[in-house]
Amino acid sequence: MSDGQLSPQVRAAAGGAAHTLWRRRLRHDIRHELGTIIMLASAVAVSRDIGEVSRQRIEQLLGETRWLDHLLRRLDEDDDDQPLPFPERIRVDALTEEVVTGMRLATPHEVCLDADEAWAHMDPVALWRALRNVLDNACRVAGGRVDVRVEVVQGWVAVQIDDDGPGFGAGRGEQRQGLASLGLGIVHDLISGYGGSLEIRTCEMGGARVRMLLPSAPPPEPLPAVEAHPGGHADDGRPRP
Repeated sequence: MSDGQLSPQVRAAAGGAAHTLWRRRLRHDIRHELGTIIMLASAVAVSRDIGEVSRQRIEQLLGETRWLDHLLRRLDEDDDDQPLPFPERIRVDALTEEVVTGMRLATPHEVCLDADEAWAHMDPVALWRALRNVLDNACRVAGGRVDVRVEVVQGWVAVQIDDDGPGFGAGRGEQRQGLASLGLGIVHDLISGYGGSLEIRTCEMGGARVRMLLPSAPPPEPLPAVEAHPGGHADDGRPRP
């Protein structure tokens, strides 16, 4: 049977399978290139002929490429119709600090962070994407300053990002609306998918305030200390080396 004799459904299925294979092969090649970048950047990071600031930028570059690799893996999972990744207990202030550190190296604006220890139930890649989208938009439109705050409020972890840009008000934020509409839609879906919510308003600096509320989680319990007892045994009865 020639291709012209195949039913539209069969041709569509064959075309879909070919497209899926093409996407998988393309992601394979992208991941290979990312691996090469990581290898080269790692070699530069440990060399002795670069300054401390350059070393920090290289280390941040390594972090960014690893997050990109996580995103590519999520695309593979999406092809397999996997559900949302199961939420983990993550340290929100630490992940926020990582994102802020990277943005400080990439923007001329002042990016200030005030963060309390905070744990939440969420997928770390989803939170990284949400933070990057909001912070990147704030730094694009800011006049010179972006403030980031992480705190625990009544059972929720609040991540608040303020900027001194044009805000979203009528007559002032048309340009910003175009920049932010897609990014904030992504953030809303990422946050709400794990039981959180998104608030947008005007802050004291005159720009936008984007506030993400995440389900709070208790911090992990510390591991019990193993004490040595006379006779060379630990408190669990096992002999110590």
